[in-house]
Amino acid sequence: MDLGLKGKRALVLGASRGLGAAIARTLAEEGASVVAAARSEEKIRAWADALPAEVGGRVTAARLDLADLASVEALVERLIAEGGVDILVNNSGGPPPADAREAKRADWLVQFEAMAANLFHLTQRLLPGMLAKKWGRIVTIASSGVEQPIPRLALSNGIRSAVVGWSKTLASEVAGQGVTVNVVLPGRIETERVEELDAANAQRQGKTPEEVAEASKATIPAGRYGTPQEFADVVAFLTSEKASYVTGAKLRIDGGATRGI
Repeated sequence: MDLGLKGKRALVLGASRGLGAAIARTLAEEGASVVAAARSEEKIRAWADALPAEVGGRVTAARLDLADLASVEALVERLIAEGGVDILVNNSGGPPPADAREAKRADWLVQFEAMAANLFHLTQRLLPGMLAKKWGRIVTIASSGVEQPIPRLALSNGIRSAVVGWSKTLASEVAGQGVTVNVVLPGRIETERVEELDAANAQRQGKTPEEVAEASKATIPAGRYGTPQEFADVVAFLTSEKASYVTGAKLRIDGGATRGI
């Protein structure tokens, strides 16, 4: 299936590893020109250099620290000067584990700025270019925790729920102007982030990370963790011409782990 991404320009955040890197790579393989942004340009160049030359040549590394508004502004100004983007994949890092009872006010403010407020601002700045073209795709990575809260991830559960509400609101505002806005909810995907969470849980429970991972997999109907490529393929479809009638959606990619409809 031709996704119609040749000639499109995409910005993928959090692209140094994990889901962001997989999405950026997949969009480049589909023919898009990709600005892959993260705090570490070196990590982006490392995986991009490992791709076939034709594909890797479509990837440009850019530095972005979502916790730093000046960094966000610098990248946005550069992209606008270069003609903007057609596709925006919002992907922020996860906050540290914390119970709802222990998370401090300062924790909420710091994490909300990086995971929500600066994402909203970045999207608002890039949106006019999409509206002018009457074509755009905005996909935001949240978490299955917005539907089924994950223990000890109070900051993520709460802040990402706010992001989902914002996304649905924006989708309704721009649906008639050729711009789609969707959210994807990853469950347990085999990324460094999930490995870190399994390791933290293992230390807390006095178990090995392998034991924690196996117990987690036993709760997933699919019986395994997903792969970054499986996740990236779904996101690539949502950014495509083929998904022009999909907007305001909240799509789970979790192997059936979330209970309820």
